[in-house]
Amino acid sequence: MTAGGARSRPLTASTDLAHGGRWTSLRTPEREWLWRNPRVPAAARAAVRPGDAFVDAGGGEECFPTVVGTPDHGDAWSRPWTRTRGGATVDAGGLTLARRLDVVDGAVRARYRVGAPAGVGLLHAVHLLLDLSPAARLVVPGEPAVVVSDWPRPGRDTATVWPDGGGVPLDRLGADDRTARCAVVATSAVDVVDGEDRLRLRWRLLSGRAPLSLVVWRNLGGWPDRAPYRSVGVEPLLGAATDRARADPDRLARCDGGAGLAWELVVSAQRGRTAAPNT
Repeated sequence: MTAGGARSRPLTASTDLAHGGRWTSLRTPEREWLWRNPRVPAAARAAVRPGDAFVDAGGGEECFPTVVGTPDHGDAWSRPWTRTRGGATVDAGGLTLARRLDVVDGAVRARYRVGAPAGVGLLHAVHLLLDLSPAARLVVPGEPAVVVSDWPRPGRDTATVWPDGGGVPLDRLGADDRTARCAVVATSAVDVVDGEDRLRLRWRLLSGRAPLSLVVWRNLGGWPDRAPYRSVGVEPLLGAATDRARADPDRLARCDGGAGLAWELVVSAQRGRTAAPNT
């Protein structure tokens, strides 16, 4: 039991190492948190090979060493991962990403280690697409800086503060409004509140040099142009940008040649009436 009466709920995760190390489930006994795109057959995602265009199947993809750009969503999502004694690893564009997933006291903990030459800049997002109701809210501490990517036009970014997302509220979803925003938020904590359920995400740097951020993908029927649909991404980020090629050097993560570059994401869940306060 947590303060105020909300109950901690056991959380489990499943992944598919053969297909990009993809997160296929993140669930409590009451609900599945990961969204699946009903427009994408499972066979289409399974058929992906390195170099293919991104297939938006839902779930959680490992976007490394970039989030957008070339290749779109990075190299790791389209490659088979190799199981190791402590987890799994993938070679992506000459860089390596290792992941270990554990359940600790009912929470899912993902620990990542990056292999790259000293000084090479990169990005890594845990691209979680969540199955949320229109009433769901994102709770971020304070009023951190926000950069809205490719807004108000492609190639132009807009600097603002939370929860503004270039004229739309990043913290609230609501009904489809035909908008789509991708924003980088200067935070390492977010709670996703949906009715009585709360998903808590916290991440921290373990070694190396890197800013930590959150990517919010708020697509309420605004993308893609020809056949838009609804999808919501809550994506802990190693770095502070989405496009590795366009990013300022200080917004990229780097190995320091010593202890290496490592970070940790912990996801936990609660349920109860007090799981949805107004802060």
